[in-house]
Amino acid sequence: MVSSSLQLLLVIAPDWASSTAKLQRFARASRDDDWQRCGPATAVSLGKSGLAWGRGLHPPMAGPAKREGDGCAPAGIFAITALFGYAAPDSPFALAVRLPYLCASRDLKCIDDPASAYYNRVVDQSCLAASDWASCEDMLRRDQRYAVGAVVAHNCEPPEPGAGSCIFLHVWESEGAPTAGCTAMALADMCELAAWLDGAARPLLAQLPQLEYEKLRAAWALPQIGAGA
Repeated sequence: MVSSSLQLLLVIAPDWASSTAKLQRFARASRDDDWQRCGPATAVSLGKSGLAWGRGLHPPMAGPAKREGDGCAPAGIFAITALFGYAAPDSPFALAVRLPYLCASRDLKCIDDPASAYYNRVVDQSCLAASDWASCEDMLRRDQRYAVGAVVAHNCEPPEPGAGSCIFLHVWESEGAPTAGCTAMALADMCELAAWLDGAARPLLAQLPQLEYEKLRAAWALPQIGAGA
C-alpha cells in the first residue's frame, strides 16, 4: 500500500472515539529508504464521533465502517489527490503547489447526496447541464475552514453510495473543535502541509487509532512512532 509512496501523513488517535489526534509528516528519497520525520508533530481534530474504517487503499477491515453523516473520520490508508482553496488560480500559492489545485467558487461543490450520480465528487456545477443532488458541500465558505485544504481519496473508484463523502484535510474551526468527519488543523499548519505535498511523491494519509496502528504497523510498512506522536 505504501511501497510506492515517498510522502506519508501519519495520524494517530488515542482510540476509536477520540476527536483529537497528532499528525506527523514522513518522507523518503526512494522506496528502498527508511521513512524520515519531517518537522514536529501537529495537533489535528477528527470527526465528532471519532473514527470508523473507510474505503481506501487498505483491504476491508473488521470493525465499524464509515457511513454518510455518522460524524466519523475514516480510518485506513488513502491517497491525497488534490488541493483546494480560496486563492486565485494565478496566485503565487496556486502556482507553487505540486498537486492539482481547485479554486473555490460559488459553483464548486462537493456532492454528499448518495442518490446523485456525482456522489463524493467535487464538481463545477456551471459546467453541468443539470444538477441531480439534494445536498452538497459549498467549497467557497464564509469562514476560513476551506481557505486551503487537500482532497482525501476516501470511497472512490467507484464510490459506494452512503459510505461517506467529501473527506478533506482542512482548517479547523478552533483548536480541539471536532469536525463532521474530516481531519482539520490550524491554518498555518494546513498552509505548510499544502506547500510540502508533492504529487510526484504519491502522498498518502494513514489514519488509525493507536492500538490499530500498533497491530498493523509492520504489515502495512508504516514508520515507527511513539504513542501520541
